[in-house]
Amino acid sequence: MKRRPLGLLLAAALITGAAAQTPPTAPVPPQPVAPVNAPAAVPTPTPAVPATTPVRPVRPPVANYVALGVFYYQQGKFDEAYVAFRAATEIEPNNSEALLGLGRSQVKLRLYTPALETLRRLTGADKGNVSGYIALAQAYQQQFIGASDRTTVTGNLAEALKVLTDAETVTNTLTGPDKNLNLSKVWNERGYVFKLQGDGGKAIDAFKQASTLNPENDVILFNLGDMYYATGNLTQALDSLQQAVIANPRDAYNRAYYAKLLALSGNTTAAKPEAAQAARLSPTNAYAVGQYGVVSYLSKDSATARLQLNQAVKLDPLRYPEFYYYLGRLDLDAADLRSARANLTRAAALGSTTPEYAYYLGLSYERGAGSVAPDRIKARENYERALKLSPGYKLAQEALARVR
Repeated sequence: MKRRPLGLLLAAALITGAAAQTPPTAPVPPQPVAPVNAPAAVPTPTPAVPATTPVRPVRPPVANYVALGVFYYQQGKFDEAYVAFRAATEIEPNNSEALLGLGRSQVKLRLYTPALETLRRLTGADKGNVSGYIALAQAYQQQFIGASDRTTVTGNLAEALKVLTDAETVTNTLTGPDKNLNLSKVWNERGYVFKLQGDGGKAIDAFKQASTLNPENDVILFNLGDMYYATGNLTQALDSLQQAVIANPRDAYNRAYYAKLLALSGNTTAAKPEAAQAARLSPTNAYAVGQYGVVSYLSKDSATARLQLNQAVKLDPLRYPEFYYYLGRLDLDAADLRSARANLTRAAALGSTTPEYAYYLGLSYERGAGSVAPDRIKARENYERALKLSPGYKLAQEALARVR
């Protein structure tokens, strides 16, 4: 079924609003009846009736547009949300809810410069709006992440931290239960910024502070576990992810990541049912389905691994290079070098900062099988790339020595 265009919905709302504002027709008063024997009355000239003035449609109130924008945003229909929120700001240019929704929608549509302008306008007009500061910090981060040349946005992360300092200052003036909740959001966002800056220690400290303020929040526990894993602390990562699963048992992301960490720790017996459960909880979630494939690969179940990984890249072809990487590993194990090179090329392109992807792509070119000849030049190029990303990568050092 085709999606009903937003224009028609808004037009319908306008017509409905106009009808509601149109006054009812005034009743015609009864005319006096002349007596039967009365002399004929002299007719009174009838005044000319002016032409009916058309009633201009009245726009629905701003709250209607905001509610429509929120509805579309929650449905993931960011184009429609953008139109509704923009209409709201045309009625009330400084409406905080409308500006917040508009800025967030612009970020989702990758309209980063307009989003920054919108959210700066919000925080300038409503200096106590903590959500506005957090959304502005997120916009700076997303522009940095999405930039093809990050040298053009080098100041974004510093700006994001400044905005979060403003958010913390405002939050510290609050009282009541929302104070700790908002502070936890500020610290969680700081963790993201420190992660982008490559400072794992500061990121962990920020996520820990956020978790102290909001201990049952599974998103914060997930982030903390992710940073522990990124800094090589698998034991603490497992503990944090297990807490995230307990806090929100039906969240497929938490359970899938926990399953993967269990498998990486060597506990594939516990990992596989957790991964299968995550995929059952959300069968269209590419991350959950793909991690079931990763866990199956680590459990040496090649058939399930290939099935789940192929399904994951169909669900989301561009977001998870890890799944192409493990498909490439499966192909290498099966000596299908043509497929291995194709999948590992995708992994290395999408995950251009991951040295393992470049190393295994080099390995696929170093090998030959059947009609597929080895290509030592491409192998060397990829080993060198892996070493550039991670100068102490021992496997890449050894491989480069072989092909020189």
